[in-house]
Amino acid sequence: MEKIGAVMVVGGGVGGMQASLDLANSGFKVYLVEESSAIGGRMAQLDKTFPTNDCSMCTISPKLVETGRHLNIQLVMDSEVMQVDGQAGNFSVTVRHKPRYIDISKCNGCSECAQVCPILMPGRFDEGMAQQRAAYKLYPQAVPNAYAIEKRGVAPCRDACPAGQRAQGYIALIRDGRYDEAMRVIKEDNPFPGICGRICNHRCEEECNRNLVDQPLSIATLKRFVTDRVYAEPYLPPDPLPYNFAEPVVIIGAGPCGLTAARDLRKLGYPVTVFEALPLAGGMLRVGVPDYRLPPMVVDREVREIIDLGIDLRLNTPVTSLDEVMKEGFKAVLVAVGAHVGKKLPIPGADLPEVLINTQFLRDVSLANLNVEPQFLLGNPQAVIRNRHVLVREEETWPWTAPARRSGWARPGWTWPAWRAGRRRPRTSKKSAKPKKKGSPCIPAVPSSASWKRTDTWPGWRRSRSPSWSSTETDG
Repeated sequence: MEKIGAVMVVGGGVGGMQASLDLANSGFKVYLVEESSAIGGRMAQLDKTFPTNDCSMCTISPKLVETGRHLNIQLVMDSEVMQVDGQAGNFSVTVRHKPRYIDISKCNGCSECAQVCPILMPGRFDEGMAQQRAAYKLYPQAVPNAYAIEKRGVAPCRDACPAGQRAQGYIALIRDGRYDEAMRVIKEDNPFPGICGRICNHRCEEECNRNLVDQPLSIATLKRFVTDRVYAEPYLPPDPLPYNFAEPVVIIGAGPCGLTAARDLRKLGYPVTVFEALPLAGGMLRVGVPDYRLPPMVVDREVREIIDLGIDLRLNTPVTSLDEVMKEGFKAVLVAVGAHVGKKLPIPGADLPEVLINTQFLRDVSLANLNVEPQFLLGNPQAVIRNRHVLVREEETWPWTAPARRSGWARPGWTWPAWRAGRRRPRTSKKSAKPKKKGSPCIPAVPSSASWKRTDTWPGWRRSRSPSWSSTETDG
């Protein structure tokens, strides 16, 4: 008698395996659905069975092997039944399959992925009493004999990062001291780790779950740490990449966008040419950020790693017509010119010739082509605007003594600028000098006749009276 149709068995425990074997031996096609990564169910977790006290694994091992090898049984792992429609003899089942992240047909259970996986988590098979890696096999005799990767959605730090940086991965590798592997993980998502480790606004730290406990992990600082450590070693050029496509692609602009696109296209196998109007690559990273904030050597190192993949970089080549570019035989073009044009503030006096545009100023400094009179820049500027901080220089100073700061003592004759003094002018009065309490941030000025001695307590330097010390002085 010809068997028509198929049977779905939900649950891969001992009962589901036995039912699947009986149906498969009767000639039916069987789909065995199991929500975990291996069949066996609860019985595989037991040590002994009642009442015979037999070894549970010895009991089900033959059924595990037979179920996994039967030609009429198809295992559907990591799946859940969401909906069943129809009637007896004609059902339609909706199954949701969770990603395993490992191809079962190619995995041979060698365990190399688990050996190098840096993520530890409570073991599912041992009910949390032992730890397992994120790359795991449910138990040693698991069927199918393949590994799976446990991923719990998208981490908040990665979701907040515009580049989708997998911070938890490289931080775990840094913890284990595997810095080269951490660098490789970083560069899978971000070709500029040294740059981002210095000037990134690290939105990932704002969304870090550690904020719920005390403070976020220093994600950006850790990225800079591992980058500086790796970059301290001699530079090794990357391996040459093959060309899989003949259609050349041109990118206009060698900034972060253009270089990232060039890297990705080159890894796919496309011939890539980059046109840059400036005499150096890097875009605003190179000519828009001061050297003290972002050292040029870091930018040059990371740009070089991209160019050495086999990218044709043409500097001092401004593009004025896309038609002329396409005539050279390029099949696609990406315009990534950046935002190099600055804008003056809408305030009175912004149009004066002495007022510079920030982007132009930084670019001229970086290119050593500053067309401004040096006496204006180095003389007596009235205002310097950088980022969101405004510092106003005022010539007026008040006759009061500077507070004791890091040095721990006030030098006679010091004056303090008005803009550092605070919102209100300090009061001055003549009264008998009384030593301030230990730990005070400000101590009165001391006449030149006073002697000094060093102690190990804050403020570090404190005075001892001499017989010639006057009892009347100005209290700072």
